[in-house]
Amino acid sequence: MHELMQNWMIIPATGTGQRMQADRPKQYLQLEQKTLLEHTLDNVLSHPAVSGVVLILNQEDRFWSTLDYRHTKPVMVCTGGKQRHHSVYNGLTHLRQAVEGDPLVLIHDAVRPFVQHHELDRLLEAARDYPQGALLAVPVSDTLKFADDHQCVKVTHPRDRLWRALTPQAFRLNAILQAIGAVISNNLDITDDASAMELMGFHPKLIAGSGLNIKITHPDDMKIAQFMLKYYAQAVEDMC
Repeated sequence: MHELMQNWMIIPATGTGQRMQADRPKQYLQLEQKTLLEHTLDNVLSHPAVSGVVLILNQEDRFWSTLDYRHTKPVMVCTGGKQRHHSVYNGLTHLRQAVEGDPLVLIHDAVRPFVQHHELDRLLEAARDYPQGALLAVPVSDTLKFADDHQCVKVTHPRDRLWRALTPQAFRLNAILQAIGAVISNNLDITDDASAMELMGFHPKLIAGSGLNIKITHPDDMKIAQFMLKYYAQAVEDMC
């Protein structure tokens, strides 16, 4: 770890969780004794190289204040925007006003509580050495079918060189702030933060991640998360 280098997590938590069919946004669903968001925050903040978090909330969020979340590292809070990339831009701008220099920022989904520290180590190392940024990803292992208008197979895509993008995705603050600002100014649409860098002509580096770094989106994902939490708890107990 570079002692003078700061590494900040940017965590957009503005989703409403409609696909989860619950009475609250998915980041506030309870997983054992904590919410998904608390699990994610505890996990990433426990990494020694992470300086702190900028948490981005929906302007109508009524759950965060009830958690009374505290940590020894700073957790800054700001309000999100219309779409995810607007929210990330708000978080980056908030950080730009709060810190000096050009730190690394790791943009991470609020509902990915199981990213492992050794993955973060590899991602940080790559992003420090590669100015165009880096992201965790997993090579595609399934056969991919492209459907026609009637949901019949139109063509089968070769999966060679195809990867599933995960988070965190890591960039220099000034570069990703400029890239997402350009997306917003030009009224473009992106599905992840690396896409903003790609539209600027950059080529972020793919860092092999783990399939355990799941994004909890659907009700069945919560069952998987409960199993994984018990697995990790048992693994820690076996090490003691």
